[in-house]
This record gives sequence, structure tokens and C-alpha cells, in this order.
Amino acid sequence: MTVLVLDTATLYYRAFFALPESLTAPDGHPNNAIRGTLSMLTGLIDRHRTSEVVACWDADWRPKWRVALVPEYKAHRVADADADAEDSEPDTLGPQIGALAQIFDSFGVARPGRARFEADDVIASIAAHGTDERIVVTNDRDLVQVIHDQRRVRVQMMVTGGMDAWPVLDEAAAAERYGVVPDKYVDMAVLRGDPSDGLPGVPGVGTKTAVRLIDAFGDLDGVLRAAENPEPPLTPRIAGAILHHAEALRAARTVATAVTALRVSVRPWSPQRIRPRLLRSLATEWGVEGPVDRLRSALQTHHDPTA
Repeated sequence: MTVLVLDTATLYYRAFFALPESLTAPDGHPNNAIRGTLSMLTGLIDRHRTSEVVACWDADWRPKWRVALVPEYKAHRVADADADAEDSEPDTLGPQIGALAQIFDSFGVARPGRARFEADDVIASIAAHGTDERIVVTNDRDLVQVIHDQRRVRVQMMVTGGMDAWPVLDEAAAAERYGVVPDKYVDMAVLRGDPSDGLPGVPGVGTKTAVRLIDAFGDLDGVLRAAENPEPPLTPRIAGAILHHAEALRAARTVATAVTALRVSVRPWSPQRIRPRLLRSLATEWGVEGPVDRLRSALQTHHDPTA
């Protein structure tokens, strides 16, 4: 059985920015994020021929324990939100996120989230346990770390372009694409830094240098040890910068490493879990009858009652 494990926020953000806000519900509110998310999910279900979907949810997108380790963690996103509030722009995505949660619930699609943890942690915990094939759908490169051939975990990366262009990565494909094997991706990324998450990295160390260092010294701990007595490819200048940032690098690694110890129990999907009256009401309210009907048809078409 194949299980689609969704990094749900990446789907609805992609839909929101890809489709125009001129797509509206009967009351005039934009429904572009809802429409696009449901359409993408229908396409994924058809492509992978499965009705098993887990829509992982951000119960806390910026946990305090991560901020305590790296105060800059996702800080720019808070600043952007504050700037939007000052500009008094209407929130056209927030109501759609709430509606999507209701629609998923009325479909009976599992929507796990955990207080004090991000969706990445829920995803990683699902990936770390179980025997079914799991395909994580995301555009977050940090989730490369969950790829594991023996556990049958792959990542479908939502790159630029249509769904047909989204690669499904196993360990070999990830290593070819990013230069390091999945379980070394975080170490490489914290050396390089990740401005989107507020992880500063080491000045002067870009992706190519970070990959060379991990390849030469095995992991972040190996790089830190090597920096004490630098030898090629580690130059004295870069070694000094690494040692200067050693504490920050260790903290960033903890922040960027997804938690795998959460207990996430998900029941197999079945048509009996659909709440048809609520689903129809939500579809009508938001003007997404077509996308809802197509998703329902896809789920029922690919449902395996013996799974």
C-alpha cells in the first residue's frame, strides 16, 4: 500500500500564489488556495493510485523550543506578517486554510498535527515508523532527511512546473540532486545556511563547499574536528570561521533535524468516513463543487478495501 504524506502547507501556499484571487466563492471571498490544493491532491491520488492520504498540519510553525536554540528561526516570516498587518491588507489565505481543514475532515482524510511541533516533525515521525510505502509530498528541501530506502520512504519534490515534472526521490536520486545522502543533508544545509528559515550558516561556505566538506569529513562533527587542524579541502580561513560558529552550527542542526519520536496513529481511509452532507455544504459555500467531486471520485476509484 502506498501512503501519500502531505506537507499540507506547501500545497496550499503553492496553490494560493499560483492561482489568481479572481477565483472566488459565491460570497466573493477568494477560493484559489482551496481549489488548487484539492486539484493537486486529486492529481497525486490518480498518479500514485492510492486513497491513503495523510495531510500533516502545522500545529506550531515556529515552536518556542526551536526559537530558544536559534532566535532568528523563521523570524523574517514574523516580520513579514507584522508588515502585512500594518498595511491592513485583508487576510485572504487564512479563511481558506480553515476551510481546507474542514473539507479534509469531512472527507475523512487524516489531518495529524502536534502541539509544540511542526508538520515536518509529524511527517518525520510517520516516515520513521511503519512498513507501507510512504511518499512525502513537499517543496521543503529539509525533508530530504526523511528519505530512507529500507523503510520505503521517498520524497516527491514540488519543483517548478507541473506535477508531471515533480521528481520522486529515493536515496540515490537525492544524493545525485543535492550532493549528499539524505541522512547528511541537514549537516550540509546548516554549514551552507538557509535564509528562508533564518539559519545563518558559515560565512564563505556555500552549497558546493558544504558538500565537499561533508564528503571529505563525513558529517558536521567530522568537519568541526577537522577545523582544529585544517587540511584540504578545508582552508585555514574557512576552518577559523567554522570554529567561530561551532556552537551556532550545533544549535542549527538540532533545529533543522525533524523530530521522529512523535506517536502518530492514522487509520486507513474508507468511503464510510466521508460526511456527505457537511462536505456538500462546504463545497457549495466555497464554490468548489467541481474540485470536491473530482477528489471524491479519485479517492473512491483508488480505494482498496483489502488494504
